[in-house]
Amino acid sequence: MIETPGFLFTLVAFVAAIGPLVFVHELGHYLVGRWCGVKAEVFSIGFGHELAAWTDRRGTRWRIGAFPLGGYVRFKGDMNAASQTDPAWLQLPASERAESFPAKPLWQRALIVAAGPAINFLFAILLLGGLAWLNGEPISQPVVHTVEEGSAAARAGLRQGDRIVSIMGRRIESFAEIAYIVRLRPAEPLAYEIHRDGRVVSMTIAAGVHVEKDRFGNVFRLGQLGVRSNTVTLREVAFWEIPVVGARRTGQIFVSAIDGLGQIVTGRRSIKEMGGPLKIAQISGQAATLGVQSFVFFVAFVSINLGFINLLPIPMLDGGHLLFYGIEAVQRRPVSPRAQEWAFRSGLAVLMTMMVLVTFNDLSSFGLWKSLSGLIG
Repeated sequence: MIETPGFLFTLVAFVAAIGPLVFVHELGHYLVGRWCGVKAEVFSIGFGHELAAWTDRRGTRWRIGAFPLGGYVRFKGDMNAASQTDPAWLQLPASERAESFPAKPLWQRALIVAAGPAINFLFAILLLGGLAWLNGEPISQPVVHTVEEGSAAARAGLRQGDRIVSIMGRRIESFAEIAYIVRLRPAEPLAYEIHRDGRVVSMTIAAGVHVEKDRFGNVFRLGQLGVRSNTVTLREVAFWEIPVVGARRTGQIFVSAIDGLGQIVTGRRSIKEMGGPLKIAQISGQAATLGVQSFVFFVAFVSINLGFINLLPIPMLDGGHLLFYGIEAVQRRPVSPRAQEWAFRSGLAVLMTMMVLVTFNDLSSFGLWKSLSGLIG
């Protein structure tokens, strides 16, 4: 087993992963805001005490905060980092009101807000597409060549030569897509459609449970079907295909993120599996020790999840703002300031609760509570 990297190395890797992603996310808001004629008063990477700052010729203060988990762009007319509207914007001179965020049409405000998550997905597309361009893309038909004895597939009656057409109603185009679905669903019965001898056979298969420990000692509970393919080939990816292949891989990871959240919400997976900043820091250090490409893949993975989380309809997040704009579009007037205030407070409470929960999970995964109980005992 490879030893977990030291604290300093892990910290540097964590900052190297999170820092650029936060910058890219906020840059999306900033660039679209500028395109729409909105003045950015502050562009911050991190929160809390200001470590460094400068003001550009447009009057935007660029700052680096001591707490690196996040960032924000505060546009003219915003009251705070959460982009709540400052009622005082109406008292500004006409020329300044024109460059305020609340003065812009609904579609422009929505575009500015959506640009943050969108650029996270775009960034991941370029990274994953670039890796495929460098290494090639594994291609395999979803045809069963080997069925492992005693596996879930063997018990369900899968045979050599069966072509898996769909799982859970999702079309399967490659063998790798089987793993994307099955690994997240250990012991969960899933509907399969199999093409066998010129006819389609429907069956329900519950994947087996495989407990896997990586080289750093992390333990994962994964679904395992028990089938293999012998038709894997490595396809060379042309430069112009980078966005196409990257988008396909990003889509697969995005769907997996939605699946994972859905399983936690419905109780099919334990909430203990949710990780937070400490776990991300640990994995970033581990990924960095495995090489540049492993680290780049990890950054792409986090970028996708960052975009996904920000789209959740929780006030304080981009998705919460977009929800308000959707309501505004339907009722043809903004959500009342009082309702927004209560929503933002509720959203902050939800986020703080989740932060405490995932931090507790992180510390549990590090064995802290077990160590403390041993000391107390």
